[in-house]
Amino acid sequence: MSVAAGDIEAALAAALAPTALEVQDDSHLHAGHTGAREGRHFSVRIASKRFEGLARVARHRLVYDALRSLMPRGIHALAIDARVPDEP
Repeated sequence: MSVAAGDIEAALAAALAPTALEVQDDSHLHAGHTGAREGRHFSVRIASKRFEGLARVARHRLVYDALRSLMPRGIHALAIDARVPDEP
């Protein structure tokens, strides 16, 4: 079963209690790309208080941890913009 943007939204909402969340399926932009056969491409914009005091890499790790069960279901690429609420 292939993963959908709604699956990602639900997993991130449950794990990180975001104040803002946007998940976009960018797969159509990567048609013909070798990795496109291996899964879908997504962009995630998320703001959460859980990111306070964390460096960018640590924030991304929290996102990947929240999506651990979905990764083998067809996420090939994930672009992450993770911020704390009110961060520009």
